[in-house]
Amino acid sequence: MTRTLSVLRGRGRHDSGKVGMVELFFDLVFVFAVTQLSHSLLANLTALGAVHVGLLLVAVWWVWIFTSWVTNWLDPERIPIRIGLFVLMVAGLLLSVSIPHAFTDRGLLFAGAFVFMQVARSAFAMWVVRAESPGLARNFQRILIWMLLSGVFWISGGLLEGNQRLACWAVALAIELVSPSLFFWVPGLGASTLDDWNVEANHMAERCGLFVIIALGESLLVTGATFARLSWSLAGFAAFVVAVLGSIAMWWIYFDSGAERAHERIAHARDPGRHARLAYTYIHVLMIAGVIVSAVADELVLMHPGHATTGAVITMIAGPFLFLLGCALFKWVMSDRPLPPFSHMGGMLLLLILLPAALEQVFSGLILGALTTLILLIVAGWEAVSLGRGPMPNV
Repeated sequence: MTRTLSVLRGRGRHDSGKVGMVELFFDLVFVFAVTQLSHSLLANLTALGAVHVGLLLVAVWWVWIFTSWVTNWLDPERIPIRIGLFVLMVAGLLLSVSIPHAFTDRGLLFAGAFVFMQVARSAFAMWVVRAESPGLARNFQRILIWMLLSGVFWISGGLLEGNQRLACWAVALAIELVSPSLFFWVPGLGASTLDDWNVEANHMAERCGLFVIIALGESLLVTGATFARLSWSLAGFAAFVVAVLGSIAMWWIYFDSGAERAHERIAHARDPGRHARLAYTYIHVLMIAGVIVSAVADELVLMHPGHATTGAVITMIAGPFLFLLGCALFKWVMSDRPLPPFSHMGGMLLLLILLPAALEQVFSGLILGALTTLILLIVAGWEAVSLGRGPMPNV
């Protein structure tokens, strides 16, 4: 009877890491959030706008990845956990709605929704496992205290304006980002251990892969919707093809070998929690940022294939660069190779070589977009050919 009523996710079964339908339903909220982020960046293509969207992106990722950790420990098919996810969905929609105006008149809504999701989820998880797993309950207690601490700065920032809001939220986010690295140490309660971070490898790998799909899906939606609004032209069609090929290349770079190899690595690791914390909790946000920025770049190329402003140039270079940087770090830490993949480092170097000429307006928007997509295709092909010859430490 105890086993039947357990709210903990099973371990060791062939289907114990399966992502449930309720988790996929929950992810739909973040499809909207990613759309809001890309639209916000497009509407505020400035240095300050990039900082704002960057902070909001990390916050959105953080609330999603923490929820994924909770559903890695708890079984989302149990009714209490499922209801908890539905409550978080409502708050997540409010969070997403507020994104475009988070630094103007909806700051308190964003902060309130974020703090509610972080605090309520931790408190609920602590309560629901209190009898079944006291050690896990203590882990959630530590997390809750850290979330309450950061929540003070989130709410304070929501009540302030301008740079004061940005500063408060930066402090709040820094508190949240550093907490897992400190194992949620709390005076009197100690710190969590790697045993507390026991992870179901299949589940975590699939969850993060699905978020990459969400971001790539947003890129394709932006491309399709923008192309559908345009009058027919050869340049517009070429920009459409370039954008789609770029998305395909990013999918290939992440999923062709990296995701599966990382999954195998974490599944057989002695301390899967440490690997998951670094590779999935921290590094993946770089790839998500790269895809979102690339989606904005694709829209800019479609709308203005004949020229590229300074902001557009930086966007077109930064998107693929961030994506390759994230993939390189991900594949590096999830392998025994002494250096990040040469293919990825080569791609990043080529992007940096393009930057000075692009800033001098040497290339049109379409040509620059085609060149960055070509670099992604080269990286994908380089890695695929190298791995096809057998295991190589750095490709």
